[in-house]
Amino acid sequence: MTLQFTHLYRLLLVTLMLSTGLAVNAYSQDTVSTANLEFSPITADTGNAIIIKNSDTVKEKAVAQKNNHTTAAKTDVKKSLWAIFIAGLIGGFAAVLMPCIFPMLPMTVSYFIKSGENKGSGVSRALIYGISIIVIYVVLGLIVTVIFGPAALNSLSTNGVFNFLFFLMLVLFAASFLGAFEITLPSSWGNKMDQQSDKGGMAGIFFMAATLALVSFSCTGPIVGSLLVQAATTGALLGPAVGMFGFSLALAIPFVLFAMFPGMMQSLPKSGGWLNSVKVVLGFLELALAFKFLSNVDLAYHWKLFDREVFLVLWIVIFALMGFYLLGKLTFSHDSKLPYISVPRLFLAIVVLSFTIYMVPGLWGAPLKSLSGLLPPQSTQDFDLYTATLNGGGRLSTSSANEQAPHKYAELFDKPAGLNPYFDYDEGMAYAAKVHKPVMIDFTGHACVNCRKMEASVWTDKEVYQRISQQYVLIQLYVDDKTDLAQTEQITTPQGKQIKTIGNKWSNLEASKFQANSQPFYVLLDNSGNLLVPAGGADYDPVSYLKFLDSGLQAYQKLGR
Repeated sequence: MTLQFTHLYRLLLVTLMLSTGLAVNAYSQDTVSTANLEFSPITADTGNAIIIKNSDTVKEKAVAQKNNHTTAAKTDVKKSLWAIFIAGLIGGFAAVLMPCIFPMLPMTVSYFIKSGENKGSGVSRALIYGISIIVIYVVLGLIVTVIFGPAALNSLSTNGVFNFLFFLMLVLFAASFLGAFEITLPSSWGNKMDQQSDKGGMAGIFFMAATLALVSFSCTGPIVGSLLVQAATTGALLGPAVGMFGFSLALAIPFVLFAMFPGMMQSLPKSGGWLNSVKVVLGFLELALAFKFLSNVDLAYHWKLFDREVFLVLWIVIFALMGFYLLGKLTFSHDSKLPYISVPRLFLAIVVLSFTIYMVPGLWGAPLKSLSGLLPPQSTQDFDLYTATLNGGGRLSTSSANEQAPHKYAELFDKPAGLNPYFDYDEGMAYAAKVHKPVMIDFTGHACVNCRKMEASVWTDKEVYQRISQQYVLIQLYVDDKTDLAQTEQITTPQGKQIKTIGNKWSNLEASKFQANSQPFYVLLDNSGNLLVPAGGADYDPVSYLKFLDSGLQAYQKLGR
């Protein structure tokens, strides 16, 4: 992808962030959970076998890995929370431009100015109003955290049922923004809050803010709901509260700012049909992003109904229709007449239609690396002219050419970047011992955005691809797969955890033996199961990732195997 299209996509991402915040969070590191790190043999009960020798060298590596994970976990949580906050902030500013809120700005600010004894009094009342808005939405975020709990929040992103419900929810929100109906709360709630606001004082101002939240729900509800969904699926404990803080802060700032500087209201554009256009555009974005959640379900349950080209066709059509709408070629029954196209609207239409054209080559297998984290895996593409160029016209890599027999579970999982990985730990380790090669374990997931980005943007680098395909035995273990294990493999661990699916099996391996639950999670072992170097996560710099792979090879060579 050219530099120009990189900038183009980033510009469009800003537009997407106005709707749900998904783009901001998409490429943040997945949640990491770490604890005291000890390596010990897995018993036969688990159906896996891994041996970590009790040597001083390995102990040092284990301590180093523990320290790395603890530091990485704190860093990733901070990055994730900042991403959620920024997404909420942008979503809040988008909400201000909604027809349910924008016209209320001058009326509310005028009320504070006129009801105050002086300008300072009016500003203080507006400040209390803004703080009340923040408190209301942050409490909403905390309620979501309390209801689901930290464990549930961490599993939402890989839960098929929740992902399907999220898909339906976003489609519902999109239909509402497109004008099919309005999502409103019972009018009695707003009336009661309005009655309470007449009491005056700080309590009255608080209930005014609550009234705004209830009355504007038809406009803000889809944005708030989408933001809460995305914040929850990041697994960050404070994600929903932080997202709501960003949203409410952006929502409150205009009321306080215009109360402090009332003259600025003269520069505000007049309310009109353009406010409804904002809703419609966000409706298209909600609809597009809904399919990401449906894709997660399709991959986890192996429906194979939502391949990469199907996803791309839907996005191409949706964004093309959005572009036509911005140009006035597509209208809805509740739209106002558009006598001419404004310059900002024209520029946005150019961006959207250019983005649409950028996606078209993806139907023939173009990698579209900027979108790789959101799209289904490249390997689900039926007609792919790109992947064959990575491995010399489709030839098997050296590590797989020596063994033509189908790998266990190979019929369930797609092969990334034309590689031929193993999908079962025992089988992959046995082959590594046979060919005397080190092992790269990739703990991955169908719903893992960062995993897809790594496969499309880093693994396809010429040097990185050579290392993985020629010098390692690759084992990919999907921690969120819903395929049932054979009855003989279904067990209950000593801790009482039931291992019934392939995903259960590998997530238990990652958590119990590597004290981690992040994806992607890369572990480099020798063919006897010894840890070569501290494990690593997503690293989008091919040079840095190559150093990680080479460090494992160097450690393996020192063993003299």
